[in-house]
Amino acid sequence: MRARISDNTQDAADFLRDGRLVALPTETVYGLGANALDETAVANIFSAKNRPAFDPLIIHQSNANRILEYASSVPKDAWKLAEAFWPGPLTLVLPKKDIVPDLVSAGLKTVALRVPDHPLTREVLNLVDFPVAAPSANPFGFVSPTTAQHVADQLGDRIDFILDGGPCRVGLESTIVGFPDGKTTVLRKGGLPIEDIEEALAHAVAVRTHGSSKPMAPGMLSRHYSPGNRIELFRKLNTDTPVPTNSAWITFGGGGPVFSHHESRSLAVYNLSPNGNLAEAAQQLFRVLRLIAERKYEYVAVQLLPEKGLGRAINDRLRRAAATE
Repeated sequence: MRARISDNTQDAADFLRDGRLVALPTETVYGLGANALDETAVANIFSAKNRPAFDPLIIHQSNANRILEYASSVPKDAWKLAEAFWPGPLTLVLPKKDIVPDLVSAGLKTVALRVPDHPLTREVLNLVDFPVAAPSANPFGFVSPTTAQHVADQLGDRIDFILDGGPCRVGLESTIVGFPDGKTTVLRKGGLPIEDIEEALAHAVAVRTHGSSKPMAPGMLSRHYSPGNRIELFRKLNTDTPVPTNSAWITFGGGGPVFSHHESRSLAVYNLSPNGNLAEAAQQLFRVLRLIAERKYEYVAVQLLPEKGLGRAINDRLRRAAATE
């Protein structure tokens, strides 16, 4: 049975109350939601995504007061960030209360919490009396979905309902901030630039790289977002560089069209933002990764973006998409 696609928030809430799986739109990517306090429903998320149980989930609620009910303590910096950026592409990792199932937190003593900025999903969250656990709505390790159709293509036969909220505005997963040893730390780069976080706090923050063993937060594995092609990363692409047959380039800036094709070289070129706009590049990233997967290019050369603002998060996703282990 295929998932039903609709913009009916009441139906989405009813499915969640019944312990079913619902794909929900956010400003970042589409999430695969279930009642976070129902361990059977949460287990179904892991099953549908083929997600390892050591990778924790993010809990979503409609406002800061509701979501922080699931944290046993909230540092001063966490309050500042919540006030500045919720609703929005920010996840806070905080000490959890016992009400949060261990399956949600992957056995950790902390829980990842977020208030998404999408009107339909916030309406659904207000219709239910429980928080919603929701990782990205795609098979584990693959490209995250930014439209309802992306979800249907990848998980349509494994879930019950897809709430169609249109294309995602940000297009990158949330930035995750934790407080290990009392130190404010970015655990995952994402849709909220690190520079904005530091400006709101009026001090610098630590930035942790991903690891492949026991992640402290969702989205910290070294290999992820894989389109299944052989990918090589470059600081700058040279038009004289020889490429194999059936290849693609992913570029940024420099003008020109969003898509072009050099017949003589059998080379497709995808420009994330001809005008060099980082927000536009973030919106287009997963769409382009999905296209190169669908078209089965044998080789993909990727130009890294400037290491600033959203460029840092985009490069993080590109490096993990290119990782081989």
